[in-house]
Amino acid sequence: MQPSPMPPNHWQRSAVTLVLGFFGAFGAEALALPAAPLIGAAVASSVAAWGGIRLRVDHRLRDLGFLAVGLSLGSGVRPDVVSEAADWGVSLVMLCLSILTTLWLSALLLRRFGGLDRDTSLLASAPGTLSLVMAMASERKGDVTAITVIQSLRLLLLTAILPLAVVWVGGGSRIQPALPDLPVQALLGIAALGWLVSLPLKRFGFPAAFLLGGMIAGAMGQLSGVVSGQPAYWTLFLGYALIGSVIGSRFTGITLRQVWAQAGLTVIMVSTAALVSGGFAVLVGLWTDIPADQLWIAYAPGGVEAMAAIGLALGIDPAFVALHHLVRIGLLMLCLPLLMRRR
Repeated sequence: MQPSPMPPNHWQRSAVTLVLGFFGAFGAEALALPAAPLIGAAVASSVAAWGGIRLRVDHRLRDLGFLAVGLSLGSGVRPDVVSEAADWGVSLVMLCLSILTTLWLSALLLRRFGGLDRDTSLLASAPGTLSLVMAMASERKGDVTAITVIQSLRLLLLTAILPLAVVWVGGGSRIQPALPDLPVQALLGIAALGWLVSLPLKRFGFPAAFLLGGMIAGAMGQLSGVVSGQPAYWTLFLGYALIGSVIGSRFTGITLRQVWAQAGLTVIMVSTAALVSGGFAVLVGLWTDIPADQLWIAYAPGGVEAMAAIGLALGIDPAFVALHHLVRIGLLMLCLPLLMRRR
């Protein structure tokens, strides 16, 4: 049997989404915003979706964006990362406590002030793992629309505001050792390796498979000495703009009225999560020598791709940020099904 042809508007919608996303990315870059392509693409595509334009990003283009950011993350991994990782145990333990505190407190506030039922409030409060949350919501009686709006708006707010907040308080933009741009042949080589590493990760259900695969490939090339350098900025710009466009496209089919109806609850939830994660970041910063802004980005309750990209844009240790967000996703994948069974 021949495979069914691609719907005629599939690539058209992807093309429209990317035009809007890149328009926003270039606009934010012109304003010299931190993490400009990511913020600009996310905001521009979100506004377009609220206006009724049906957006989407083809999954292959989405994976390409995640891979591009992953390669840049991996290229920033330093040889002393193994010795430093031994000092991250305290931070990872406190991260788990921060996640559970955020989940419990946010769900309580959504029930108390939003009148949401237990399942809806719990799934809407989960700090990340949108695909898992939506899969669980579709199998239960939770309000899928409310969960979708709150989770998408949470990610947009964190993507747009967190880089500005970190820079405003004097963090980020840490000086990193300058690395030369990789030659095109070397870039294509580690990109191919990253793609090959990502495919089995995706097959076995690893979160952010192409981001993780790209990071593994970039780190392998850097630590082995096979390549020396980092992907050129245009590669990173492309990855940021694609990820931002993916964030905005999640609002397709959601009206501005629906967004406005959940905006107040989302602001309460995001503010609570930011305060909790910020508080834990300060405590761990006082306990260890890890910079507080680095901890805040690592603890922020956003998607692993977006938060890792923000950390990279602000000059914050990419291995540290990515590891913490992957642990957060893993913890939620273990805890959410157990919490949903409890009555």
